[in-house]
Amino acid sequence: MESIAQQYIRNIGIFAHVDAGKTTTTEQILFRSGRIRSLGSVDAGTAQTDFLEVERTRGISVRAAATRFNWEGMTVNLVDTPGHVDFLSEVERSLRVMDGAVLILSAVEGVQAQTEVIWHALRERNIPTLIYVNKMDRIGADAERTLKQVRRLLSSQAAPIQAPLGTEDSFTGSMSVLDIAGEDTEEAQGYLQLLEESVAESEEALLLHYLDHGNLPREELARRLPELTHSGELFPVLFGASNKGIGIEPLMQAMAALLPGPLAVPDGPVSGVVFRIERDQAMGRIAYVRLYSGIIRNRDSVRNVTQQIEEKITQIRKIDGQKAEDVGLLAAGDIAAVCGWNQARIGDIVGCADYVPGETRLAVPLLTVQVRFGSEAEYPSVVAALQELADEDPLLDLQWLQEQRELHLKVMGPIQIEVLTHVLHDRYGLKVEFSQPSVIYKETPAESGEGFIAYTMPKPCWAIMRFRIEPGERGSGLVYSSVVRPERLLERYQNEVARSVPEALQQGLFGWEVTDVKVTLIEGEHHVWHTHPLDFALATPMGIMDGLAHTGVKLLEPMLSFRISVPEETGGKLMNELIQMRGEFGTPVVRQERMELEGIMPVATSLEFPARFGSLTKGRGALSTFFAGYRECPPDVKAERVRRGVNPLDQAKYILAFRNALASS
Repeated sequence: MESIAQQYIRNIGIFAHVDAGKTTTTEQILFRSGRIRSLGSVDAGTAQTDFLEVERTRGISVRAAATRFNWEGMTVNLVDTPGHVDFLSEVERSLRVMDGAVLILSAVEGVQAQTEVIWHALRERNIPTLIYVNKMDRIGADAERTLKQVRRLLSSQAAPIQAPLGTEDSFTGSMSVLDIAGEDTEEAQGYLQLLEESVAESEEALLLHYLDHGNLPREELARRLPELTHSGELFPVLFGASNKGIGIEPLMQAMAALLPGPLAVPDGPVSGVVFRIERDQAMGRIAYVRLYSGIIRNRDSVRNVTQQIEEKITQIRKIDGQKAEDVGLLAAGDIAAVCGWNQARIGDIVGCADYVPGETRLAVPLLTVQVRFGSEAEYPSVVAALQELADEDPLLDLQWLQEQRELHLKVMGPIQIEVLTHVLHDRYGLKVEFSQPSVIYKETPAESGEGFIAYTMPKPCWAIMRFRIEPGERGSGLVYSSVVRPERLLERYQNEVARSVPEALQQGLFGWEVTDVKVTLIEGEHHVWHTHPLDFALATPMGIMDGLAHTGVKLLEPMLSFRISVPEETGGKLMNELIQMRGEFGTPVVRQERMELEGIMPVATSLEFPARFGSLTKGRGALSTFFAGYRECPPDVKAERVRRGVNPLDQAKYILAFRNALASS
């Protein structure tokens, strides 16, 4: 159900590969809508949505930035997301709360690595999408080539609703194909024909009309365009040059007219999700919330379903870049920043989970680094700062080894490490260094087996369990189940086991997370007098590790799929380089004196490859890489990680450590 208010709201994300012009496009939209009085510049560090110091100095976006503008009676919540792969987690969180998307491509570079990753995520969530081909004024821009590439690599249902006017040197804009007259160029007519064919294929009556007359009535095109865009059966393509402000208003009109309003239940129970966390000097932790159902107001107490706590709202703000306005109310379908939820974390569901969509996982950190600080006096401040940053980006997965006084983070790549260094210095006044990144391996059972634990001493305690542990299919993660009857093991104890199994598998025999594993609780026993639920929290890791000791484990390494295009003369040297890295690839394809190659390679052997690739191809090559999952390592590859805490295989020491932790908590 959608109220009148929701009909005039749009929640739209701007997505792209790095340097395609997202932030410049956003800046132009805000200027054209009257939201800002003068244009900022990415290069000058004055863009409205780049407000972190590191964004201004580097000229790239590293955080998703929320802003809003009004256009043709619509209020648009616009989220400008980072384009660099190192900040894919920001894109992932933004995707969850968007109802529509604008995917920006460069007319020079075309479809790039991040473009494809984002496209697949948009399609997985079936988010209606406009495709905006930017930089039409640049040397090397080619609208027709880019459109063909979009239809080949992204979707054959991508169709132009504009025809570009002029060449790269004299690009003057784009004309709506609905307004193209008979005397226009053959190229323009070709764009119109492509759109008409795409629309005609969606409806039998239209197809028959098109086959009989060779065209479609303009009113039928106008009627079907929004419907097909909303349903994900058509992806309108527009052209522009954002740096010059060309094509911006047609893009804004398309955003308002072709992308849908939000899914919302105005009269339902409160149901929303926290998708971003920020810090404010005056207000403390600020939680960005997308509300799907109900209404929340200043001073309301709202249930955090994920954490099973209740927190009071002190203020509800609408955020525009660095500006904030207290609006006092957030209604279904809208987005706002909530102050007062000091325990809120990214991904928390508030109210109830009934209307909140699931997550799409894009970002998979494949590297880990150790944090090195200057002096012991700084140690507590570094810990506190990293805990705050991990709240804002949970994928950092801060691991604090208190006994060794070590801090470890998971990261996506070198740019993220550089940004973390800047943020720690600019925000907290801390100078830290990071170790060289090392690859994050995983473990999986080598064969099927059983693990057993009888935790009955020292009393009072009683938890007896037997687990069956089996290898799972690659990419299946953890599959847990129980075949124990409730009369043998009470449901509340079984729930504690189910909660504890994923935690127990965070560190296997080599210290890495255990994955692609099927765990089944096949026996369980409690004692009427001596059992406490925490006995099963303590016993589960010991039973799981006992099982892994019997099955043994295999080491898994992360793999990248790659697509390469290079001058033909450099192909032989490049293939030899790939073989040296344990890369695997198919038969090369030669097109117009360029060799194209697709395959997979290990992350561990290719960390320095992008830098070498540039010199190997003299800067004339194109390299796209995507995470391709984990695969079993060759026998000669060894990797072990220092274990956090006591190993559950040393049961006596583990029980003592666990009980002392309980006593001190």
